[in-house]
Amino acid sequence: MQITSNSFILFLVIGYLLYYIVPSKWQWIVLLGLSYAYYLIVSVPAVVFLLYSTVVTYGCALWIGGLYAKEGADRNASRGKARRVIVLGLLLDFGMLAVLKYSNFMILNLNALFRSHLSLLQLILPLGISYYTFSSAGYLLDVYWERTKPETNFFHYALFVSFFPQMLQGPINRYHSLGVQLTQEHVFSLHSTKQGLERILWGVFKKMILADWAAVYVDVIFADPEHYSGLILIGQLLYAVQLYGDFSGGIDVMIGVAQLFGITLEENFNRPYFAISLADFWRRWHMTLGLWMKDYVMYPLTLSKAMSRLGKKCKKALGRKKGRLIPICISNIIVFLLVGIWHGAGWGFIIWGLYNGLIIAFSNYFADRFAAAKKALHIPEKSALWHIFMVVRTFVITMIGNYVDLTDSFSRMLRMMRYALTRFAPTQILEISSGKLGTAYTPVALGILAAGCILLFAVSLAQERGVRIRDTLSKWPLPVEFGLCLVLLICIPMFSPMAMARGFIYAQF
Repeated sequence: MQITSNSFILFLVIGYLLYYIVPSKWQWIVLLGLSYAYYLIVSVPAVVFLLYSTVVTYGCALWIGGLYAKEGADRNASRGKARRVIVLGLLLDFGMLAVLKYSNFMILNLNALFRSHLSLLQLILPLGISYYTFSSAGYLLDVYWERTKPETNFFHYALFVSFFPQMLQGPINRYHSLGVQLTQEHVFSLHSTKQGLERILWGVFKKMILADWAAVYVDVIFADPEHYSGLILIGQLLYAVQLYGDFSGGIDVMIGVAQLFGITLEENFNRPYFAISLADFWRRWHMTLGLWMKDYVMYPLTLSKAMSRLGKKCKKALGRKKGRLIPICISNIIVFLLVGIWHGAGWGFIIWGLYNGLIIAFSNYFADRFAAAKKALHIPEKSALWHIFMVVRTFVITMIGNYVDLTDSFSRMLRMMRYALTRFAPTQILEISSGKLGTAYTPVALGILAAGCILLFAVSLAQERGVRIRDTLSKWPLPVEFGLCLVLLICIPMFSPMAMARGFIYAQF
């Protein structure tokens, strides 16, 4: 059930009306019913895995909480037992994800390595499995570290894991911020409803006008890069538009849907194409994944005994300043390797993760050298030109990483990189058909896409400068605000390349 389909709109309207009609103390039950109904409509067998993750992490959290709560118990002994429980819980939770997502990848590599002929497994990959696995694992770790008390009501916890707006592509939520909201009583708010609908509309615009039009050309260019070798650079730019419009647009829709029910989900984007470094980019792109990795992988790894011993040795060999950076750099590489694996089962994703991790580690290690070079060149700290240079540099670095998504082999990737630098024939794009009207409509379609990008850039630039767009709109007369939304609502189906949005790229994760 696509979130831009008529069936989802009907599902949402019925759920919304029911939510505010029932007594407020039952609202959370309506949300739980809606969440499981949504998941059952999408895939009945997948509900088994959702329940498995819920039961495992709920049970292990109660077990850990019980160990900590025993009066007179030896604290060290309780911590030791809890450590074994947390290991068991994480193995069971992530084990399910590993089997479903990576089994066939392992089989393919074993076949290639040993020239065997093992058959691939017929496994389903449930919708949102990475998101609810990470959310539930984070909850379990928070209970172990005593940041959160274990939830005793199974159905309250089941709602946190299954809450349907986060299922398609996140964000990855924390129990201490979302769990309480889900079971609170909410009263109808016209302001909240209006802002939720505006957020949904903006997300659909980014998806159906920007992402889906860009995808029309990206699909053709990278399906035959030899023929369209003069468009590789343009194709890369269009893919950047597609990826951002698709993912951030979907997140906007989901945050808007949650807001209709009075629920505030975590923000997941902070204008990443304005980032001034790759590390800054990852603080802005898929923010909840980055924060999850930082809190549950980066910090524990950096502060581990093994890293502490390594740090001491490096300080002796390299000096205090450089030596303390080595554990941080290694942790960054490991984190981004895991991020790459999270994105998909393939060597391309592993290479992509290492690419990002190595660049960030290199930047951290030589940060003092870069600062000295900047000072030697007499570049002002607040130079506008230098800021623009850093933004463009970061964008180019991310574009290079995107080649992994656009090719199925390393040699082909290198060839496309060469074409991007040596061949440029922008008029080739006029050969690509744009919907039912064919190539005759291509200039119009490109104009629509360009206008959409300009609008997105203008809004993003204003937000980057501190303007709160939706708060500003809410201060305008209601007819004006309604008129702007109506124009956008009319333009989306009129100028979109198709009647219903394509599938979302990040839904596969």
